Amino acid sequence: MLVLSACGGSAEPPQAEPAQPARSTGPQAEQEPLTVPEVPDDLEERADEAAMADLAALAEKEAGRLPRAVRGPLEGSDISWPQCPRGQGIPERRTLGLPMPLDSARYVVMGLTNGPAFFPNPCLAEQVSWVRERGLLAGAYAVTSYPDPQTLAELGERGPYDTGGSGDAYARQRNVGYQQALFNITTMREAGLPAPMIWVDVEPVRDWEWSDDLAANAAVVEGARRGYEDKGYRIGIYSTAHLWAQAVGGLSLGVPEWRAAGPTSRAEALRRCGASYVVQGGPAAMGQWVEDDRDLNVTCPGTDEQVLGWFHRF
Repeated sequence: MLVLSACGGSAEPPQAEPAQPARSTGPQAEQEPLTVPEVPDDLEERADEAAMADLAALAEKEAGRLPRAVRGPLEGSDISWPQCPRGQGIPERRTLGLPMPLDSARYVVMGLTNGPAFFPNPCLAEQVSWVRERGLLAGAYAVTSYPDPQTLAELGERGPYDTGGSGDAYARQRNVGYQQALFNITTMREAGLPAPMIWVDVEPVRDWEWSDDLAANAAVVEGARRGYEDKGYRIGIYSTAHLWAQAVGGLSLGVPEWRAAGPTSRAEALRRCGASYVVQGGPAAMGQWVEDDRDLNVTCPGTDEQVLGWFHRF
């Protein structure tokens, strides 16, 4: 199986994280309690305020900027909690102090989560400052994950989906996905990152594994998509065809795709732009590869007119 590198669950760079005791998984095993997320009661209001402020400022700032295209392929990087100084983060995802992007990077896509949903990247504000100081294009991605039973119980009734008589068996999962999006929007605002587009990372998330019900998993992703779009953001998908199908089956969103190639090469990442690597029915946007403990990216051919719409220009 391809191991992704955008910092979700199985995404940690190889040989970088210190060994940790494995969790027992047998039927009689006693499970260690997972860290419990704290989600504010006024999350919807916070997300509304964040989106209105940031998207309005972006629209005003970008209105007079021309041209709206770049000459690609354009190379960049992505970073998240593994690049934070060592020892931060939740116990299940302690940060690693991995290297920041190369000087040649033109853009940086920053992870909003510390692994699973509802846990913010502990040094996102510092990473945003790092990108701002260098005048780079700044993007955002966020891991979407299946809720633990407590989170499903607490947040399953909060959101736009009717859990009463609608006949939607997965309304609670959709509502939790919606809340994940709102949480990430507020995280961006607090860190000073007004990205116009958010890449939704769908991959295995260790300790917060996807359920065996693909339709339930797909409902979480669909809810997240609606949460972002309801607040005015565009979305793309980060995954591979295999891992997408493994998590959410045949769900098709038709949005731009950021496709992972693993520890290979720039040439192989560009190959991922081809029609053979379609993830969920959308156009190829970027290819990613891993080299020397860094996640490197390249924009796909034919995207020059779209690239600037994915990022904020400091």
